[in-house]
Amino acid sequence: MKLSIQKWGNSAAVRLPSAMLAQLGVKIGDAFTVEVSARQAVLRAAKPRYTLDELLAQCDPNAPAPDLGGWDDAKPVGQEVW
Repeated sequence: MKLSIQKWGNSAAVRLPSAMLAQLGVKIGDAFTVEVSARQAVLRAAKPRYTLDELLAQCDPNAPAPDLGGWDDAKPVGQEVW
C-alpha cells in the first residue's frame, strides 16, 4: 500500500486508513515505536504498560485461591535460599 506524506500544521503526517488500524489491532490514541535506518521507518504498536492498580482492578476478589499442588512442602532442588 502506498501512502503519502501530508502537511499537518507545522509537521508532516502519514494517514493510516481505518482498515489498516483494524488489521493492526490498534486505535486512535495508541502509541507506536519507530526504528529508522537506511531510508526506511518501521512502525510497531507499542506494548501497553499497566499500573498495578489497573491489573488488580481486573481481578475477581471472590475467585477461589489456586491449588499450589504441594509447593509449601517441596524440598529445594537447586541453590534456593529458604
